[in-house]
Amino acid sequence: MHRRLDAPPLDAVLGSASAVAAGRLAGEGPAGRLPLTPDRLREEPSGNLFGLTQNVGMGWSPQALEGPQYVIVSTHGGLRSEDGSPVALGYHTGHWEIGLRVRAAAETLRAAGAIPFAAYCSDPCDGRTQGTTGMFDSLPYRNDAAVVMRRLIRSLPTASGVIGVATCDKGLPATMLALAGCRDLPGVIVPGGVTLPARGGEDAGQVQSLGARFARDLVSLDYAATMGCRACGSAGGGCQFLGTAATSQVVAEAFGLALPHSALAPSGEPVWLELGTRSALALLRLDALGLPLKGILTQHALENAMLVHAAFGGSTNLLLHIPAIAHAAGLRPPTVEDWIRVNRATPRLVDALPNGPRGHPTVQVFMAGGVPEVMLHLRRMGLLHGDVLTVTGDTLDATLDWWAASERRREARARLAAAAAVAPDDVIMGPDAARRAGMTSTVVFPVGNLAPEGAVIKATAVDPSLVGDDQVYRHRGPARVFVDERDAIRAVKGVGTGRPIRPGDVIVLIGTGPSGTGMQETAQITTALRYLPWGKHVALLTDGRFSGFSSGACVGHIGPEALHGGPIGRVRDDDLIEIVIDRGMLTGSVDLVGAAGQALDAPACAVLLGERAPHPGLAPHAALPADTRLWAALQRASGGTWAGCVYDVDRIVATLEAGLHSTKEVT
Repeated sequence: MHRRLDAPPLDAVLGSASAVAAGRLAGEGPAGRLPLTPDRLREEPSGNLFGLTQNVGMGWSPQALEGPQYVIVSTHGGLRSEDGSPVALGYHTGHWEIGLRVRAAAETLRAAGAIPFAAYCSDPCDGRTQGTTGMFDSLPYRNDAAVVMRRLIRSLPTASGVIGVATCDKGLPATMLALAGCRDLPGVIVPGGVTLPARGGEDAGQVQSLGARFARDLVSLDYAATMGCRACGSAGGGCQFLGTAATSQVVAEAFGLALPHSALAPSGEPVWLELGTRSALALLRLDALGLPLKGILTQHALENAMLVHAAFGGSTNLLLHIPAIAHAAGLRPPTVEDWIRVNRATPRLVDALPNGPRGHPTVQVFMAGGVPEVMLHLRRMGLLHGDVLTVTGDTLDATLDWWAASERRREARARLAAAAAVAPDDVIMGPDAARRAGMTSTVVFPVGNLAPEGAVIKATAVDPSLVGDDQVYRHRGPARVFVDERDAIRAVKGVGTGRPIRPGDVIVLIGTGPSGTGMQETAQITTALRYLPWGKHVALLTDGRFSGFSSGACVGHIGPEALHGGPIGRVRDDDLIEIVIDRGMLTGSVDLVGAAGQALDAPACAVLLGERAPHPGLAPHAALPADTRLWAALQRASGGTWAGCVYDVDRIVATLEAGLHSTKEVT
């Protein structure tokens, strides 16, 4: 795929004598004196004193060592030259520019007399790893990164507060988990913003379907090469659609962890860059007010975040991340009943990619008012908890009162109307207007003989033309079973030796849960179906998960996963599958209703699923890393996907102790 470079000469690799000869063997130490006192020398830990030595060793003035210390953790990736051009690329645009925000925050803290520290734990790109074994590390990375960030924060025990700067699908959830787990400190999240749409180009989600469209003769090679080059209208920020990256930013603000009107800001623009400065000022304010994160992360704040998620029509991946944030913060995680109650309370209010109906890019959602604008509607509906505190140091009600009358709101909405000829109220609607536009509630949790422990579908993303007047989507079709995502996408593209996917089929992708692939994301399939003319007539069932960009009849998180006895692992080609999703009542079912193309009654289907052996090809993927196998085992002992794929230490220890006790009894 890539051109191989010529081998450099061995002499250049081995090094030169001149570099050795030019090197110093000693240097002048920093001038000045540490601000030590007899009591400090007698009483403080040696680490605190050595930390002062390290500070001046890195160039900090000995006269400026007495200020409070703050940690800035970020997922910054890549290396830019002074003019912004790349020296070493990051993995994605989302973390490419956020170093500018880190710098702005640090300079603000330093100017106030504080001592900023910057630490980094970069993140992968779910778009880059689609369809590859790199996806097997995606969701497990979230847990590992949160652990690393928490360790970095705790490793500066003199810190008075923390700022987290992050953007994308796993990096921002990891950062929220990290700060939630350091809840005795004041802290602020700085969402990393979004990429601008490119004039005359496709968005970063649509271009991911170029391979499938080319394979089906829908685009030319020249078109694919041109559009693939033109998707990003700016060098930084998360993708232009309301996928997991954008939804995570929205949820951070909805929790009260980020400043008002900070989620979805266009990366690199003045309104984006100023958030580094303002977030640093917010942290100083929180510290002065004595308001730690545990005063912000409350049960009411959690419910606000769930409401905003529903109103935005956000990614189903947040059903993994929001419970995990709650767990890290010591809150009661939401149950399925909580999710259903919240989603019944509000229809989707935001018209954004990929949900439609028009599909505005995320920067237009920001200019229409973003999270605070949606919250104004939720407050008028009597749903929002306005008494919660946020990182402004004030209540949410006070913030929304400010927003409603602010010049910032007026200017943003006017700019959208003037520059894009888009009416703000067509992007963020009130509940009556949203219902008139056909926008229903976001999440449904189907059950059935293939999903006895439940499943998830973003019902608001099912094509409206397939939904009846009674707000029910119904699909019955033959199963096409795959144990490897690569075979499934080849069938969607119509290449290879197997029968191509056809309208009416139900793709059943199994072995993609935590124990098989680390619960991989299957966006290359769902994105292809979205942009194939007949793709809306194909349904997809999986024990894996979906990209936040996914749309259509895509049912994921099916439990139990196939590798742990889930009946979805017993489906065969040409079994009849029936999917029913009621978008009004927020109920649904996913059932086997026949075999070999012949319908069977419910008792016969139950017997069939009970007697059948698992699919002969079902097994953990051969390339599944040992690190991910360990993650899968730990999160399973902690409650699995419905608990947010967390590490519940008490449950893990109890499971290990029981296992060790059982082993001793056997021996």
